Amino acid sequence: MTNRIFNFSAGPAVLPEEVLREAQEHLLSLPGVGMSVLEISHRSKPFDEIIEGCEADLRQLGGIPDTHRVLFLQGGASLQFSIVPMNLLPADGSADYIVSGVWSQKAVKEAKRVGGVKIAASTEADNFKRVPKQHELTLDPNAAYVHYTTNNTIFGTQFHYRPDTGNVPLIADASSDIFSEPIEVGKFALIYAGAQKNLAPAGLTLVIISDDMLQRTPSSIPTMLQYPVHAENKSLYNTPPVFAIYVMRLVLRWLLKQGGLAAVAKANQRKADKIYASIDRTGFYTGHAAADSRSNMNVTFRLPNEELEKKFAKEATAAGLDGLKGHRSVGGIRASIYNAFPEAGVDALVQFMRDFEAQNG
Repeated sequence: MTNRIFNFSAGPAVLPEEVLREAQEHLLSLPGVGMSVLEISHRSKPFDEIIEGCEADLRQLGGIPDTHRVLFLQGGASLQFSIVPMNLLPADGSADYIVSGVWSQKAVKEAKRVGGVKIAASTEADNFKRVPKQHELTLDPNAAYVHYTTNNTIFGTQFHYRPDTGNVPLIADASSDIFSEPIEVGKFALIYAGAQKNLAPAGLTLVIISDDMLQRTPSSIPTMLQYPVHAENKSLYNTPPVFAIYVMRLVLRWLLKQGGLAAVAKANQRKADKIYASIDRTGFYTGHAAADSRSNMNVTFRLPNEELEKKFAKEATAAGLDGLKGHRSVGGIRASIYNAFPEAGVDALVQFMRDFEAQNG
């Protein structure tokens, strides 16, 4: 197959086509370098320019203040479930976790291996159809930190507010909506995200951590798991994911060229609104998420029965709309429409939904 199809996968996800073309053009030899980015040393001047430029573009795009360090790590968000409490949760302390889906449940499980965990709120009883509201949060003023997951890929829900935690440090797993809209980075003690949905290929994890959090790490934990070690060594303590960082820089340039996060957020809202309008149009489709918790990144919905859902996914794939089958724990259909997902793909899905309903409704 030589023609590109529309990739609705939850991740690894679609990358901007012009980024793919530039990476392809320079894959054999980076301009002025004479070797591939897949071959250059992470200690070389060309890579210094790549990683330093990547951080500079991140800071510009996200408004990251000088009070925060940018780390390029490995292991995915799942490793951060452990690294966060190992660095920041004292053995005799506790942390508050807001549970709004599977990934926050996994984060809780790993934190409990390190120290005490209190569930500040959970919407599991509602099958995670919504995120907890501020007034539902039971927060401990003495907690080491408050942790939440900003967007839930499986259930298609998203926080449209930043939890108010008072003086307690706020930590966010932003893996599936990182830099999809403006964010006040300075209000967070730590933000982490697997980059494979909005920023880069799989294999790279972005961590943004405030300087004061770096003072909390105990020296007893393994060296590779210490945030200060990676900060002191500018993410070069060991060989970083060179190619993923290179592609991230290309993606960041693309995002800046789109007009920055405010412009990106408008485009993301417009794309999501089109699909939700199609879901709500007649009642043939039923959205999983409550209206005020709907995600702009992952749109989840059901059809009248499972047989129709299987038929929908199969026929959509045949029509060039790939990756629409919902997660096994929810079922139904899931359309992941991250930053780089083209609006033409959304329009194609909306038209397919109309046609499918006309034939099967």
